[in-house]
Amino acid sequence: MKTTKVLLVLFIALISNGIHAQETAIKKESLPINSKNNCYLRYYYFPNLEAYFDNLKMVYYYKEKGEWVTAPELPENFGGYSLYNKARVTINNFDDENPYQLILLHKKIYPYNSKGRFAYATTGGTD
Repeated sequence: MKTTKVLLVLFIALISNGIHAQETAIKKESLPINSKNNCYLRYYYFPNLEAYFDNLKMVYYYKEKGEWVTAPELPENFGGYSLYNKARVTINNFDDENPYQLILLHKKIYPYNSKGRFAYATTGGTD
C-alpha cells in the first residue's frame, strides 16, 4: 500500500513537471511585412506616451526617470493614458532592436495630440 502511494506521488510529480504553462514565442517570420521595404511590422509607437510596443517580444519600451525601461506592461496610471482609446502608429521601416533610438524622428512626425488622432496609422520615416 505504501509503495503504491509513493509510486502514485512520483507519477504525479513527473506528470506535473512536464505540464507547465508554455509561452508561445512569436517568431519574427509570423509578423506582417511591409512589402515596399521588406521590414517586419514589429513595433507600435504611442505618440502621447512617447513609448513603443514590441510585437515580437511582447514588451513595452518607455522612459522612467530619464532611462529607457523594458517591461511586459506599462506602469499603472501611466499618465492617465488608455491604450484602447488613443492612437498608435505602426512603425513600418524599422524592425531591429531598440526602436527608441528613433524617438526624435517619431516625436517630430507624430507630435503629441490630445485627441489621439493622426492622419496616418503608419510611419515611413526616412525610407
